[in-house]
Amino acid sequence: RLKAAVHYTVGRLCQKVGEKQRREFSRQVVAAIAETTFRQCIFAKDLEAFAHAKRSTVSTEDVKLAARRSTALFQSVYIQNKSEELAQEKELKKKREQRHRGQQRLRTCHRKPGTS
Repeated sequence: RLKAAVHYTVGRLCQKVGEKQRREFSRQVVAAIAETTFRQCIFAKDLEAFAHAKRSTVSTEDVKLAARRSTALFQSVYIQNKSEELAQEKELKKKREQRHRGQQRLRTCHRKPGTS
């Protein structure tokens, strides 16, 4: 029923735009727009559901989980590459922070007593 409601609404919007622009939308175009709209709504709902643990931000892991339900997205080289790139950046940041903490500890250990 929801899909039919989306199709009906898209049809009405296309009709209004068509009247204003003096254009006509074929049934196939209306159906394609309705299907795209419906899928986007489902995808957004999935992403929202994947943002669990009372988080207000959707993470890259959430997007990857949602993309697995879409063959086209899952096979997308861009998403896979971006995911790997983000993982590498996260690892580098973690190593930098560990190195920085280690240097701070060394400085603290090598101070002479009575100096601040």
